Amino acid sequence: MIKPKWVVEKEQARRASAQETLWLFGLHAVRDALLNPEREKLRLVVTKNAYDKLAEDIAKSGIEPEMTDPRKFDVPLDKQSVHQGAALEVKPLNWGSIDECCMAADGQVPRLLLLDRVTDPHNVGAILRSAEVFGARAVIAPHRHSAPETGALAKTASGALERQPYLRVKNLADTMEHLRKMGYILLGLDGTAEMTVEEASAQYSGRPVALVLGAEGPGLRERTKETCDHLVKVDFAGGFGSLNVSNAAAVGLYAVTKG
Repeated sequence: MIKPKWVVEKEQARRASAQETLWLFGLHAVRDALLNPEREKLRLVVTKNAYDKLAEDIAKSGIEPEMTDPRKFDVPLDKQSVHQGAALEVKPLNWGSIDECCMAADGQVPRLLLLDRVTDPHNVGAILRSAEVFGARAVIAPHRHSAPETGALAKTASGALERQPYLRVKNLADTMEHLRKMGYILLGLDGTAEMTVEEASAQYSGRPVALVLGAEGPGLRERTKETCDHLVKVDFAGGFGSLNVSNAAAVGLYAVTKG
């Protein structure tokens, strides 16, 4: 019996996902991954200097390190990567479903960050750091046109990637609708909005809030805007201004967390 095309494609995608690995690099990113029991660790390559700094964490992880000469650091990394003599091959983390990550716990008023076409891994890494600092339940982005889990993202996140859920979904607008059914208010950051993020935060105090951010330049896509409950802006001191998307995420998340 010939399998339908969609079944074959689904099986191929599953096999590809099972085979997918990535290299984390840099002392902070490698250390945090070594100490994360949820991270499947495959291969650790270190120089003598890096080993001396990570020895205790390597021992706790149980992985056998491969020692290498710093002049022959034979790991598939970009030549510009600042690896500090440490690289760890791992499997991507599995954080579970939207419901598992985003459902409010007892006594919590959950906050989320949703990213619409934010593709720069350095921006996403910085956003993950802010999300961890302000206690966001998750950072959510579409599979396509978003930054995947990479070594560069992990290094910028400075360990937050190991602790802060980063979920990539098939369709962002559909996920937003699902979050609305879960009780979330969807606030899209847009410089042309009339309402400020502080005003919206005060209006919906006590309600779960998902803050939606677009890429620098293009901003939110039209469908994403239409799916939001409100468009909000950061209130600048002067008559004009703009923020890097990671800075906007930090300011916006602070406002909806403290509001």
